[in-house]
Amino acid sequence: MSMANTATAPLLAASQEAPPPAKEPSIDDVIEMYIGATGVLQLLKAVFVAFAWAFDSQQAFISAFTDAELRWHCLTAASTGNASCSPPAASPCDLPPGSWAWDWPAGASVVSEWALNCAGPALVSLPASSFFAGCLAGGFLLTTLADSLLGRKKMLLVSLASTSIPGVLTVFAPNIWAYAALRLVSGFFRSMVGTCTLVLYTELVGKRWRNMVNVAGFFCFAVWFLSLPALGYAFRDASWRNLYFWTSVPCLCYSVLVYFLVQESPRWLLVRGRKQDAMEALRQIMSLNGSCATATSFSMLDACVVHEDNAGASGGGGVFATLQAMSGRQWALRRLAAIMAASFGVGMVYLGMPLNVGSLGSNLYLSVTYNALAELPSAVVAWLLIRMANRRGLVIALTAAAGACSLACAAIPQGAAAARTAAEVVSFFAACTAFDVMLVYFTELFPTSVRNSAVGLVRQALVLGGVAAPVLAALGRERSFWSFGMFGVAIGCSGLFVACLPETRGKSMSDTMAEEEERNDGAVAW
Repeated sequence: MSMANTATAPLLAASQEAPPPAKEPSIDDVIEMYIGATGVLQLLKAVFVAFAWAFDSQQAFISAFTDAELRWHCLTAASTGNASCSPPAASPCDLPPGSWAWDWPAGASVVSEWALNCAGPALVSLPASSFFAGCLAGGFLLTTLADSLLGRKKMLLVSLASTSIPGVLTVFAPNIWAYAALRLVSGFFRSMVGTCTLVLYTELVGKRWRNMVNVAGFFCFAVWFLSLPALGYAFRDASWRNLYFWTSVPCLCYSVLVYFLVQESPRWLLVRGRKQDAMEALRQIMSLNGSCATATSFSMLDACVVHEDNAGASGGGGVFATLQAMSGRQWALRRLAAIMAASFGVGMVYLGMPLNVGSLGSNLYLSVTYNALAELPSAVVAWLLIRMANRRGLVIALTAAAGACSLACAAIPQGAAAARTAAEVVSFFAACTAFDVMLVYFTELFPTSVRNSAVGLVRQALVLGGVAAPVLAALGRERSFWSFGMFGVAIGCSGLFVACLPETRGKSMSDTMAEEEERNDGAVAW
């Protein structure tokens, strides 16, 4: 009997052991439980946030009109007493003063108002390059503020207001140097508008609706890009300063509405350990869906409030804590390097093509309109492709197509303006679609604690391509290879770096660096 008890004792003890503890829910799981059933009002609020992309697009491409080199014509000998001007002249710089005139009023462009057409490509491209250089500097210096100190909403407000104020002051710029300086400041703060907008509206809705609000953001970007040629044509007989006024003042008004109508991301608040603020944000969002939330209904938040020292989630890591969290992990650095390389090539085509349409030989307003129209279907096509195919393969295929069409545009003779315009529009369309897919893809590659910083750095690589694009566009007015040819080589080669990244389709987003590593079995892989 005692032997029987001895033999069965371990079995009884084993059977009475407590089951393994259940895995604590992640922030993604808890947030999905509270706001996953996105209602109409909640969705409209996310779309309202996405509208910030409208002002982002206007500032990015406004130089296509304000800095355009206008067409010119020879004056008749009877009116000038000088018959030395002839239409075959390649440039008015080779003609005597008074023998030619601009087709539009001189104040329609900074190039004509300040006589920059003979100053060389460096000075002509200075304002646009200054803007993108400001975007580059601002991205590196401001990118972690939305993850650490300010949060998504406050950073968006600062960016919108600080972008539009220099835009209004640009109206009073007395010379090219003041103009370029104001563009630099505007670009510095504009650098975070797109990033904060993208991250904020994707964190305000459930998983089911993320792709839809992404499309809404891309659509707002495209529609307001389309408004630029309309504004440019409306003010073609007036000063270029009108464009800056009527694109900057509405942005200031919009930022005031964001302050009163938009909540901070509850996901970010939980990552920062601010439970009470997260409860208030969730309560406001849930009330949009007709849900009545009480303090007891937020009991699950206790299990998922994160304190991640390496990511600055506890609040003591400082502004650059998120960068420190990534720098200590090889997989994060490798992902960042690959996507930044890909973004550089896409940025060169995406930001450079609209600035270069003046060299196609076709009407400037129509050419920019064609590019803006290409953005509209690209947003829908990107949304459909994301639902049907892997992100990684899409980016590679789209960048290859954009590169091939850009090279074709360089190879087509100057006289075939229609064919060159068609190749340019297709290249721009492919680059737009690649950009839209990449933004969705890259938000899924990094966890919440560093997502805004990582996406911000990726956008800065895209902007770096934009810094080089105006110079190449100015050089390409003489020889197309320096613009369209270089654009094609850059985007085609850089897109291949995406082949090294992991696929994210169908996977939920992580909230901390540790969670991301756990999902990848702790490996320091791509």
